[in-house]
Amino acid sequence: MAGKRRSRAAAPMSAEDRLLLLQSQALAEEEAAKRKGEILTHFLKHKLAKEEHNSALSLHKLHTQWRAVLREARAEELRRDVHVLSQTFARVMDCKDSVIESLAAELEEAEEQHGRALRSHLLNVDRLLQLQRCRLACLEDGYSAQLQALQAAFEEERCGRGRGAAV
Repeated sequence: MAGKRRSRAAAPMSAEDRLLLLQSQALAEEEAAKRKGEILTHFLKHKLAKEEHNSALSLHKLHTQWRAVLREARAEELRRDVHVLSQTFARVMDCKDSVIESLAAELEEAEEQHGRALRSHLLNVDRLLQLQRCRLACLEDGYSAQLQALQAAFEEERCGRGRGAAV
């Protein structure tokens, strides 16, 4: 700039020099504006890339947090389902336990009835056997009595014939 001041002060400029100076200044301003536009474009592109990166990162964080919220909601829902199923299972088990207990009581009662019926049957069979033994003994006594009577009659007859033949 010091050189430019000297040339102006040293000699008056001609129209042609002035025109060249104006053209070179215009060209310099144009290049400066072009550079400034390129720098601005580069800055804006860089800023856009950063914004896109931050946006993608924020979106990823948002998705991660949303998934965590959904996961927690689903976990709570599953806990409630497990609690309900646990209560249902406990009710079913209680019902089945009571059925098993009643069946066990019925089985014991049936076994007792069977035992009583068996004892009664065996007692009846024993009585029947005793009755049949008594009948058999009576029949044997009757048979023995008849046999003795027949033998006596036979002996009498035999002895009576023998006497009758001897007479």
